[in-house]
Amino acid sequence: MDTELTEEQAELADAVRTLLERRAGSAAVRSVMADPAGDTQLWQTLAEEVGIAAIAVPEEYGGFGATVFESHLVLEQLGEALAVVPALGSGVLATQAILAGADEDARIRLLPSLASGERTGALAWADSRGRWSPETVDVTASLTGDDWTLDGEAPLVLDGANADVVIVIARTPSGPGLFEVADPASLDRVGTPAVDPTLRLSTLRFSTAAARPLSMGDAAAIDRIRVCALVAISALQTGAAARGLSMTLTYAGQRTQFGRPIGSFQALKHRLADMHVQLESARSISRAAARALAVDDPDAARLAGMAKAWCGDALDLIASETIQLHGGIGITWEHDAQLVFKRAHALSQLFGQASDQRAQLATALGLA
Repeated sequence: MDTELTEEQAELADAVRTLLERRAGSAAVRSVMADPAGDTQLWQTLAEEVGIAAIAVPEEYGGFGATVFESHLVLEQLGEALAVVPALGSGVLATQAILAGADEDARIRLLPSLASGERTGALAWADSRGRWSPETVDVTASLTGDDWTLDGEAPLVLDGANADVVIVIARTPSGPGLFEVADPASLDRVGTPAVDPTLRLSTLRFSTAAARPLSMGDAAAIDRIRVCALVAISALQTGAAARGLSMTLTYAGQRTQFGRPIGSFQALKHRLADMHVQLESARSISRAAARALAVDDPDAARLAGMAKAWCGDALDLIASETIQLHGGIGITWEHDAQLVFKRAHALSQLFGQASDQRAQLATALGLA
């Protein structure tokens, strides 16, 4: 799978990196971590100057008509900056769920405002045990006459606290369905503290909430959403891994011991080299999965699971080494090493741990 970037793709990544260096430094990230809405000004700037939410949206729905691969490159940069913006919850999950649904009217009605950044969206899927499986969701859809209503609870909703558009995967008599909440403002929303303070998680409660069906009994649509989620998370993991390695290299060149920079000692060189190998391998498989998804390669689902598992393990190792090689300062709140470490643990749980992905791959390959 070709993962080399074109000139335009490289320029896109550079433009996002430059903007984030200017607007999403450590102090800026820390200043908005406690805000339930995240960095709304940065999100609006990214939407206006880069079109971050419009990249993978077709032109007929107000987007740029690019692919998820270009969106993937932007997510890598956001992951490295640890930016507190609804890129995953709104820009990927909600948007791709609407695109995966069969309702053309919903695409025309919802996507332009999401693509422009005027509104944000969220996808409610996880069950009470933190599993993202369409068969185990706790939200139930009921049909009375011509009207659908939703009942139940969905935890771990990314960027759900202030979402203007809420998409829900719910159980129906004919199997899992994809629904749009008719009046999101009426929902009961409870913020969920997360180990990673840069992520926004909420629990949404539905009590006879009016809803519109977007897709019914379409397993392929729901699986497409799952694959998009896995690939997008692997991009954020790759970005966070790059942040960990970068700050560790800088520290190793500045910190001296016995009159020498600690990075000059062979034992540390080996560990830094191992971190570099982990990062590059993670970036390769993550981009390969994104490229496969962009061209609807039949192997996209398998690559997505492999990317989520591999990038999760790579980030865990790099985050751990980042803490270790920074010494005592690495475990303090004042240093950003702890943010990389927390991001690693949080992302490893979203949409299934590495062990879950490997188990699913083994089943798909007939090995289990």
